[in-house]
Amino acid sequence: MGGALLYFGARRPLRQIWIPVAALAATDFYLTAFFYSYPFHLSDYFLTWAWYAAVVALGYVLLSRKTTISRVVAGIVVAPTSFFLITNFAAWAAQPQIYPRSVAGLTLSYAAGLPFYRNDLVSTAIVAAMAFGLPALARQMAQRHQVASA
Repeated sequence: MGGALLYFGARRPLRQIWIPVAALAATDFYLTAFFYSYPFHLSDYFLTWAWYAAVVALGYVLLSRKTTISRVVAGIVVAPTSFFLITNFAAWAAQPQIYPRSVAGLTLSYAAGLPFYRNDLVSTAIVAAMAFGLPALARQMAQRHQVASA
């Protein structure tokens, strides 16, 4: 998700930040209420939706004016890392029956999220590398072809 949100932010005006957030919010609602048949509580999703908007804004600020490999890598690291830190802290704070209100409980919450963090980091890297890398590669190949045929 992070790679796509970064790309959207980098390539679309910031005033359109609501488009992916609304689409993802609608998907979250549909999946929760109709596909999984769970009760839907807005408070359960607010933090995630705010993160969606923040990552689009990060893509805009970090990558819209100047897209470099180092900036894309920074976005790849910041997006999933921020999600990991924020949501695991929120899980620890909101679920004292699962995670004790102590440093050990907080550590347990972060430890439980590590496999998801790893997968999020890898998937963000793959999507961002494709979204930002393939157009750059195509431009480079077109320029080489143009020079070779001149």
